Amino acid sequence: MEKTIRRKDRMVTDIRQITDTVDRAKILHLGLLDGEFPYVVPLHYGYQYDSSSDKFTFYMHSAKDGHKLDLIRNNPNVCVQINTDVELASGGDVPCAYGSYFSSVIGQGKAVLVEDAEEKKKALDLLMKNQTGRSFEFNEKMIASVAVIKVEVGEYTCKARIKKPQ
Repeated sequence: MEKTIRRKDRMVTDIRQITDTVDRAKILHLGLLDGEFPYVVPLHYGYQYDSSSDKFTFYMHSAKDGHKLDLIRNNPNVCVQINTDVELASGGDVPCAYGSYFSSVIGQGKAVLVEDAEEKKKALDLLMKNQTGRSFEFNEKMIASVAVIKVEVGEYTCKARIKKPQ
């Protein structure tokens, strides 16, 4: 984790809290470059964290062709955004005092389309474990029928505003 954020009081640096956010969220927003405008797509994901390099590797699955894959092939620089625990923080009668409780992770990396069947199998298993808590068996036909996107993220931030117990 190398980037900093403006609201230092909301910055999360404890890797257990960061991986907890990544574990509990189920949708990753993948930001791609599409000419002069960004293109953001929500995707289910799986991941692994390497503590020795402080890097997350995110895996997403996709149809084998389409706009998202064309954009990755054209420019692999991407942004990932994950959030969970989103809830309105009331400001009472003061509209400018309203906000949100949340926990989020944002990072940058390069997207790669995984071609190796064993890595695709591992990626799909990580995805299903994150989404369902279960492992599944994948046959060759299943693996061949989807594209797998891999994004290694070494620079990321985690930010949270946690609701205090009442």
